[in-house]
Parts: sequence; structure tokens; C-alpha cells
Amino acid sequence: MSALVEYEKLYIGGQLAAPAGKDTIEVVSPHTEEVIGRVPHASREDVDRAVAAARKSFDSGVWADRPLEERIEVVTRIKDAFAVRYEEISRLISQENGTPITAGAMMQGLASMMVWDANINIARDFTYEERRQGAIGPILVRREPVGVVAAVVPWNVPQFTAAAKLAPALLSGCSAILKVSPETPLDAYLLGEICAEAGLPDGVLSILPADREVSEYLVGHPGVDKVSFTGSVAAGKRVMEVASRNLSRVTLELGGKSAAIILPDADLDATVAGIGPFAWMINGQACVAQTRILAPRSRYDEIAERFAAYASGLQVGDPLDPATEVGPLVAKRQQQRSLDYIAIGQEEGAKVLTGGGRPEALDKGWYVEPTLFGEVSNSMRIAREEIFGPVISLLPYEDEAEALRIANDSDYGLSGSVWTGDTERGIEIARRVRTGTFSVNTFSIDMLGPFGGYKNSGVGREFGPEGYAEYLEHKMIHLPMEG
Repeated sequence: MSALVEYEKLYIGGQLAAPAGKDTIEVVSPHTEEVIGRVPHASREDVDRAVAAARKSFDSGVWADRPLEERIEVVTRIKDAFAVRYEEISRLISQENGTPITAGAMMQGLASMMVWDANINIARDFTYEERRQGAIGPILVRREPVGVVAAVVPWNVPQFTAAAKLAPALLSGCSAILKVSPETPLDAYLLGEICAEAGLPDGVLSILPADREVSEYLVGHPGVDKVSFTGSVAAGKRVMEVASRNLSRVTLELGGKSAAIILPDADLDATVAGIGPFAWMINGQACVAQTRILAPRSRYDEIAERFAAYASGLQVGDPLDPATEVGPLVAKRQQQRSLDYIAIGQEEGAKVLTGGGRPEALDKGWYVEPTLFGEVSNSMRIAREEIFGPVISLLPYEDEAEALRIANDSDYGLSGSVWTGDTERGIEIARRVRTGTFSVNTFSIDMLGPFGGYKNSGVGREFGPEGYAEYLEHKMIHLPMEG
């Protein structure tokens, strides 16, 4: 980024408006540690203005009462504009949070566009009204937009998570306030431009960069009907607590400590190539990352050697270099968190197979070496707690029953995978792991299927008809008996 990017106004109700306060957010490059952007810090007063605009637009029906096809036309323009600008957006996110640009073009750009596209298809085919024969008489069952949505997104995949919330919210007829992270507010302004140019009516969308205190004020606002939050478990529990005061509907997509189970008959070439990129994805800063690799004791040494070689061969450096595979962590606090967990793992008796510190060649930037721990017990903190950094645990198991026990012995249940020469056996394993998404001999998140977690990994679902339905209320209308 050659020059400081500065915005002096906020998107409130679809219009650029002066903030109520004078506080600002400085965006710092995790690679250079230099300030690369500055935006206003939204205040409680700005939240009040945004909620009032959303409330007015929803209650007036200016968007919710539009025919579905007209809403689809507007959202399609958003998707098409995003598709044109995805490289620009991906590059900006890489500068904000350190995602390597080569992988980021897919994870931060194209995948976000795919979420918009998938929801358009879901909205078009969704059943909004149907007649049924009830137990007493005929009934009409309707699905109607829930109302004003507070969408709170994290810094690791800001556009992907924004699309996961805004696409179904807007298509279903809701109005929304998007609360973006202080680490990644710059790309949100590009989204604001796109949405305004697409023709969203005034009031339907606001975009507010703010910290946790203002976020809490938003999710507890009496004018909000639904909160959709992606972030940590601790923050998610607080969101649920605060939103419950108004009985606001809540969807939470939280953390993970996902297990990749390698069965004894797995092809190791395919397995290492399949797991590796999704263990250290987004520099380890992904809730779905395969952070616990479960290896059969009979092949443990071989598997440890292969994964250590993979991790040590990852190219670490400038996130804008196309050759980079692991970039810096988003903030110094995240770098220190990973280094602290590496120390904890060593104190607990786990063995560092590769990595274990910050790269010697990089004296600037919030970097941590891709790190692999061996001989990890599932009782260790590095195996139980979400580190959110490039620190992976390799756990041995004796037999399939123990592998399943270890996989399920977690406070989380978001993702996972199994690697085997027998696909049907893999499907049986998938059925027995208590997690919201699971992959057999691959790793994927499909935008046409439900995504979410068991246990502390969340409440509700995103994506697919199931996720779309989270933005709708169900109404039953009793009809007179015929004849």
C-alpha cells in the first residue's frame, strides 16, 4: 500500500455520514508494523443512528415488501460487482490481516463471491408460503423476514463472514447493521461502495467499525431483532447473554479444535497434501483449521516425519508475495499468544518437531514459524484450547475406537476430516464424530449445505437452506374450513 488509506465518514443507512464522535481506528500492517489506514471509530450514538435507519427501512417495507425477484436483482448486482473487484478486495485484506495473497484470492475473495451467489440460488428456490391440512383445519404457513439484523464479523475472513450474514439477511428482506473488526475495516468500505451502487434503498445497510464495547451495545440494542455473530467462544457467550435481554434471535459461529483422523490405510502423499494447507490455513487463524492431527501409533513416526517436512518447507514471509504460504499473524497480541502456547506445550512435555519460534530472517512483523508438536496427549492445553495461530498438534492413537474418543473429547465440534483408503469406512467415521461439518478424504465448506457447530462451536447454522431460514420467522395462519 503506497499511501495511507483514510476514511472520515461512516456508512449509516447506506449514506456516508459524519461520525458522532472523534475517535479513530488505526489499521496496522502485520507485515511492516506500520499504520496503513485510518477510519472513524463508531460510537453508541452511531449505533443508535444505524439501528434507527434500519428500523425505519424495515418497518416501512421499502425493502422487505419488494418482490423477491427485485431483491434478487439488487443482490445479484452486489455479487457481480464483488466478482469484478475480488482481487482488489483480497489484496486489501492481505494487507490488513496477513493472509497470503495466493490463497487469499480464493479464501478472501472468490469464496466470498460464491457465498453471495449460493444464497441467490437458495432464495430463488426457497418455499416462503405453503398450505397444509392441519389437525383441525387448513392452515397457511409463511416465512417472513425476522427484521433488523446485527451482523458482527471477525478479522480473519471479514468478507466471507459478512457475505454469510448479509446475503441471506438482504435476500430475505431484512435490514442490517454490519459491525466490522478494528483490524480489518478498510475492505468493509469497498463493500459499502458496492452495496450503495447496487441500489440498496436508504436505511437497509449500515457498516460500523468498532471495538467490543460498542459491539456489545449493538447486540443488546432493543431495536435489533436478530444477532449473527462469528468469533471466539467467550465473546459468543457474552453475545448470547446480552441479546437474551431482548429475546433477540441469535446465531453463533464460534471456535474449533478440529480433528483430522488418519486411518492406517491412508495414502500418505494424498493425506499430507490434503491436510497440510487446512492445518496452517490463514496462518493458523481459522476456526475450521485441522489443528489436531490424529495418527495411528503403527505409522506415527512416518506420519510425524512427513508432516514435519511439510511444515518446515512452508514459505514464510510477505503476504503480498505470491510465493508466500504463511504470513504474519494479525496483531502482536496474536503472535504472543502463539508463542505462549508453544512454551506451554513444551512445559507439558510435548515435543517440537519443527518451528517453535519466530523466523530468524524476519526481524519485523508479527510472524511465528509453522509449528508442529509431536507426542501430544489430548489432555494437554495445546490439544484442548483454540490457539488461533500456526501451531498444530500430532496425537497418537492405538485403534479406531480411541481415535473416535479423542476426536470427540473436545469442548468444540465445528469441523474435522478422515483420511482412508476406504471411503465407506470414512463415512461411518464421519457419522460418529460430533461436529457440524466433516470431510472424507478432502476438506471443504459447501455454501449450499449447513455450516455450524456442536457444543461450544456455536448455535444455529449458516449457508444452505438451513442457514437462510435463520433470517426468517414462521407464521401460521388458520383458514376457514372449506365447504
